[in-house]
Amino acid sequence: MPEKIVKCTIQEHQQCSLKILLEVDRICRKHDIPYFLTNGTLLGAVRHKGFIPWDDDADVGMFRPDYERFVSIVQQELQPPYEFVGMETSDKYPMELSKVINGNTTLIERWGFNQLGGVYLDVWPLDAVSDCKFLRSIHFSLFKIANRLLYMRNRDPYKRGHGLSSWWPRFIQFCFKNRTLQRFIHWVQTLCNFEKHERICMLDNGEKTIITKSVIGQRKEYEFEGHKFFGPEDYDTYLSRLYGDYMKIPPENKRRIHRPDYLDLEHSYHDYHDTRKFK
Repeated sequence: MPEKIVKCTIQEHQQCSLKILLEVDRICRKHDIPYFLTNGTLLGAVRHKGFIPWDDDADVGMFRPDYERFVSIVQQELQPPYEFVGMETSDKYPMELSKVINGNTTLIERWGFNQLGGVYLDVWPLDAVSDCKFLRSIHFSLFKIANRLLYMRNRDPYKRGHGLSSWWPRFIQFCFKNRTLQRFIHWVQTLCNFEKHERICMLDNGEKTIITKSVIGQRKEYEFEGHKFFGPEDYDTYLSRLYGDYMKIPPENKRRIHRPDYLDLEHSYHDYHDTRKFK
């Protein structure tokens, strides 16, 4: 596979992500749509009052009903160059979660995966799960299968050569339409009635993200890069669930450093014609 091509510093990438977060915050405040910082973005807000120094993307979460309302208005409200992309906007979209992207930039997460866009903010719907651990295990297994099928449907089948390893993705690409798998994922995500269940989670991250709705609570504002954004009311329970001793700075060799395979802040992905991502 080609080498990584990153044409900016991590600080420049962070500032680009921050502007997307500000735009999402603007829309949510205008329309009274509850959202909250999540994952490493919430950890950064609590521990660093900004980005984790070695992290570059941003994440927000929404309860499923709030997410659906956000999707219904965001495309009309976003100011250029920002765009909303997800299963709701394209039957070719290759992922299970939505993003708000800067359309004036180019970002390719992985060579060999059919995803081309700009610097992004992840928008995570939190869905209901059963109180029964056995039923949850079935739920998570279904999601894992659906998510894996969608990934293989959009992966270069020859990523690992033309041998046996190429047969499985080629078979999936022959058997399934992308839209069919998108619908399957959405069905799995909304399998449990949100109003009737107290436990919620990001299905993509499994059991470790299960919390109760009360952990999010009424939400409160957190300082992040000199701005105020909403986060869970009980951040300690939330972060402890995800990271354990979250205030402890991990050693360098334990830090999860996320850098895409291709990143250009100066040119739009709409003008990108390099086909190496499919080879």
